[in-house]
Amino acid sequence: MVNSSFWVVIAIVVLAIIAFMFFFLGKHPQAKLTPIAGIAFGFILAGLFAGESRIVGYSLIGIGIVLSIIDIVMKFRKGRS
Repeated sequence: MVNSSFWVVIAIVVLAIIAFMFFFLGKHPQAKLTPIAGIAFGFILAGLFAGESRIVGYSLIGIGIVLSIIDIVMKFRKGRS
């Protein structure tokens, strides 16, 4: 297995563990995943799976990060009003 493929597999496993903990172990009502956060998570996973084409992979990860930042800002503004 190529070294970069090894790190992609490790990142996918870590994200899967985090998703499992978030969905199945989270008992707090404010810990629900919003639709934008779900789409961002999907883009990040798609970017990890598109590891052979770096420009596509990095672009998808970047889109996921931007969407997650938008989600954080929307939650922050909603909490202040």
